[in-house]
Amino acid sequence: MRIIKILVATLLTLLLGACASSNSGSVYSRDDARKTQTVRTGIVESVRQVKLEGTKSPIGTVAGAAVGGIAGSSIGQGKGSTIGAVIGAVVGGLGGSAAEEMMTRKDALEITVKLDGGGLTAVVQEADELFKAGDKVRLIESGGNTRVSH
Repeated sequence: MRIIKILVATLLTLLLGACASSNSGSVYSRDDARKTQTVRTGIVESVRQVKLEGTKSPIGTVAGAAVGGIAGSSIGQGKGSTIGAVIGAVVGGLGGSAAEEMMTRKDALEITVKLDGGGLTAVVQEADELFKAGDKVRLIESGGNTRVSH
């Protein structure tokens, strides 16, 4: 029984990692390839560290409920085992959902840019590149999405 719990927990971790998407300025989706993009230039006015919330898919909830149900069913016998499984599934589902959100949360930057043609704009993206006030940057826009790049 203990081996099953370890295997399920490991599977949950792998599934959550596979669900994580990227909001990096350096990562493009397959759908972005070979599409025209608009480029504007400007100067970074300010940079602020923020957090991107994690994903909230049903995978964490379902996996947590499965682990909790298995663990809860080992409590008692007969009706006690059934009640334990139900309570374990509910608690596990809540825990799995919270774990998924925390495991997929990412550090990000809010980058405010003064555009060369006038105007001010801000973009939030993963904190995988360093930006500081005064940096000359490009804003690359495509399909309603904007990314900041050096």
